[in-house]
Amino acid sequence: MKRVAIAVAAASLGCVLAAALAWFGLPRHAAATATAPVWTEVAWPFPIDQWGKGKAFRCKAADCGAEVSLYLRAKIGFCNCTTGVADDEDLDRMGDLVLVGDVAPLGAGRPVNIAWMKGRSRAYTLNARNPPGKTAISVVFNERCDMIAATAVLGDDRPAATERSVIEFLNGDRVMRWAEVTLGL
Repeated sequence: MKRVAIAVAAASLGCVLAAALAWFGLPRHAAATATAPVWTEVAWPFPIDQWGKGKAFRCKAADCGAEVSLYLRAKIGFCNCTTGVADDEDLDRMGDLVLVGDVAPLGAGRPVNIAWMKGRSRAYTLNARNPPGKTAISVVFNERCDMIAATAVLGDDRPAATERSVIEFLNGDRVMRWAEVTLGL
């Protein structure tokens, strides 16, 4: 009887896991191969502009499901002090998609929380002339009148499957320590 209960529980857990993987756009076999994302800091690859140098990170396909390059920059005094990043128009205007070239939104953005800050996230498809990558995710979040723009360039066309890992990394100690120092908090 005990073995039957264990078998039923294991089968139920397998169904729940398969449903969760499908929800995040991962193949069913991803449960056996999924690992925690490993983000490695790399050199800032873009020329200096009015916002200066930012931070750049890379997550290998083996760790994130697809190659992901993430670029972070603070934009001091650029955010609406009252409303923050209120809608997709604000997100598009304040984000750093200019770094990766021509993009087209894949749908509406959504609100996100990065630590104590509020912001928005939205997925985009990249123009064929862009650097290696098929899609991008723009995440912009603010602290009063200052903001951080995060741009993730993905090596696949499944941004929904990667967005969670990007948001988790942005909420992590590494990025939060940098944000506190950079924003003078």
